[in-house]
Amino acid sequence: MKYNIKDADGNIVNTIKADAAFVEANFEHYELWTTPEPTAEEAARQWRDMELSVTDQAAQTPDWPNRDNILTYRAALRNWPSTSNFPDTRPTLGE
Repeated sequence: MKYNIKDADGNIVNTIKADAAFVEANFEHYELWTTPEPTAEEAARQWRDMELSVTDQAAQTPDWPNRDNILTYRAALRNWPSTSNFPDTRPTLGE
């Protein structure tokens, strides 16, 4: 397990991997480490990056079916974070 080791004021001073018995025996202030939930913006960027990755081959193959729409979609994905629609409205791939 991972634990956040804290000072007496509750500030995290270290994160360690150890079993519970070791942490309890050696540290007075600690908490179980948890994975933070991504923000809406972080989740949107992860989705966008995945979409760009999935369409990489199509963008690099000149005779790929629907390639022009895919290139337009990729441009919209790259520009999306700078729009007022981010992260609420995802770009869509045209047919």
